[in-house]
Amino acid sequence: MAEVHPFRGVRYNQELVKDLADVICPPYDIISPQLQQELYRRSEYNFVRLEHNRELPQDTTTDNKYTRSAAILERWLEQGVLVVDEVPAIYLHDHYFNYRGKECRRRGIIACVRLVEWDEMVIRPHEGTLVEHTDDRLSLLWVCQANTSSILALFEDQGQRVSSLLAAQEPGQPVISSGDGRGERHNVWAVTEPEVIDQICGSLAHQPLYVADGHHRYESALTYQREKRTCSSSVSGDEAFNFVMMELVDFSDPGLIILPAHRLVRGMSRATLNELTAKLGSFLEIEELSLNKPDVWQQIDHLLAAGETNEVRLVLLGLAEGRLLLLRLRDFTAADQMMPYFHSELYKRLDVDIVDDVILGKLAGLGSGGGELTLSYSYDGEDAVNKVLEQEYQLAFLLSPIKVEVVKAIADAGDRMSKKATYFYPKVPAGLVFHRLV
Repeated sequence: MAEVHPFRGVRYNQELVKDLADVICPPYDIISPQLQQELYRRSEYNFVRLEHNRELPQDTTTDNKYTRSAAILERWLEQGVLVVDEVPAIYLHDHYFNYRGKECRRRGIIACVRLVEWDEMVIRPHEGTLVEHTDDRLSLLWVCQANTSSILALFEDQGQRVSSLLAAQEPGQPVISSGDGRGERHNVWAVTEPEVIDQICGSLAHQPLYVADGHHRYESALTYQREKRTCSSSVSGDEAFNFVMMELVDFSDPGLIILPAHRLVRGMSRATLNELTAKLGSFLEIEELSLNKPDVWQQIDHLLAAGETNEVRLVLLGLAEGRLLLLRLRDFTAADQMMPYFHSELYKRLDVDIVDDVILGKLAGLGSGGGELTLSYSYDGEDAVNKVLEQEYQLAFLLSPIKVEVVKAIADAGDRMSKKATYFYPKVPAGLVFHRLV
């Protein structure tokens, strides 16, 4: 099913760029304006200039953040800041990071994967997308002709065949070994032996791949492929635009961590806020918990982590001053009637979809076009709570983390969760190695 290929990666020239921690950056979608400024200051060669360049007030259709990224890419290649590997490779990436006081390792394979349309079910999504993000990545693709950051995708390593092949590559010297300045570090090996590459690609060829992070990048790559085919006089199918760079991780990898994307809301009218508690009580059990209790966070963690797959549990702050509301779904039928009919039963029992479709969509009117309700996201529960206590937002919905088997089940059903339903932690950095389409 999935067709995986080696490629000639583009990497920093470590004779000129000594400390890669100064130049790699997160992918575009988590680079805030403040972080963008910090990355610019960190190094004149920081990869943010390619991945997520600054917008300027005087930007035009011919001089803008995308064209500047393309110009910088060409300049860095000419100056030798970036170099292209001579031999096609599959890159083994060990990503070390700290989570809850322990060091973890997530192992991935960076390779090129043939693009196929979603409906072929070879590459399977699990959550919805935002048009503006897809358009942004498509604009960058057209001018830079490069996949600047990897899509994170998951596979099933049956019999640990791929794991065994990769383990044999470890004794060699990594081509990249670096920290990234945030308590993370990276080792990257270039696997170039044709026989090993064929074995790895063959092990992945008979199964689908599941997009964990990078749905917008995949959709933009599909659109780019269609547009390139339209404007090309002849297409063999092996052109670089028929492929996209991915980092592939085994579903059972112990370093595969999914954080919940807690919802933050502002712009809700006083009347809607006053009515919301009664509306929630019509189909949810509500229990109050003092925010000042010494063990409040242990209780929250236990509540959100202990729920069974078919039980909806979430925590709401902002309706009762100084108190958290612990919400449990009591009447599934009532909630079901307020959700889009075409979704799967599994979708309808996920707390993130109950919040987005029922509470915010139906009860609060988000997306109805009649209000100014703003939805934002936080991947840290205490941060979300503090934003409400500091009155930056009115409400915070704290959600349970999505289990990786649920991600697979949703994708296998051909369904998609709400936008920003999952956060695979940490993000694959941009700038370690990337793929040019020329």
